[in-house]
Amino acid sequence: MVIIGITGTSGAGKGTVVAYLVKKGFVHYSARAFIVEEIERRGLSVNRNTMIDVANDLRKTHSSGYILEQLLAQAEEQGGNAVIESLRVLGEVDALHEKGGVLIDVDADVTLRYARVSARKSETDRVSFEEFVAQEKRESISDDPNKQSLFAVMQKADLHLMNNGTIEELERTLEKELAKRNLV
Repeated sequence: MVIIGITGTSGAGKGTVVAYLVKKGFVHYSARAFIVEEIERRGLSVNRNTMIDVANDLRKTHSSGYILEQLLAQAEEQGGNAVIESLRVLGEVDALHEKGGVLIDVDADVTLRYARVSARKSETDRVSFEEFVAQEKRESISDDPNKQSLFAVMQKADLHLMNNGTIEELERTLEKELAKRNLV
């Protein structure tokens, strides 16, 4: 069983990497879907702030790696290769690496990422450029192991992808890097 975790900045192309891996036979496990399910179970509104608050609460209550551990358990039960999106705290990276998983981070220029996020028009992405940058800053650095620390997580990645080009260019780079590591 190959386990690949995905992390990266908003609008960088994490979903594109996941879609590519799914085409290669991986099963997708989404931290976002897991958190949304918990939010709905609690009867709360689904928005970016609630997602962060509920995820932080789950980590504080259980462990910093809790969300990833739950997704890993689902993946192990189902079997086959798994891609887990999106790791946000160092405890999740530790849990992934303990299971022999590989972490890929995806990044891109901030103005390009904002354009991508604006184009997808999801409820959590309807923000000004200034708010987009402020959200990213808020979610990127924390001394609390239960809160998002995206930049520290990205630094722990086994493979770093810069996605300032086309989908085809990203897929070619991904194909080459995964083959080099015998992951596909």
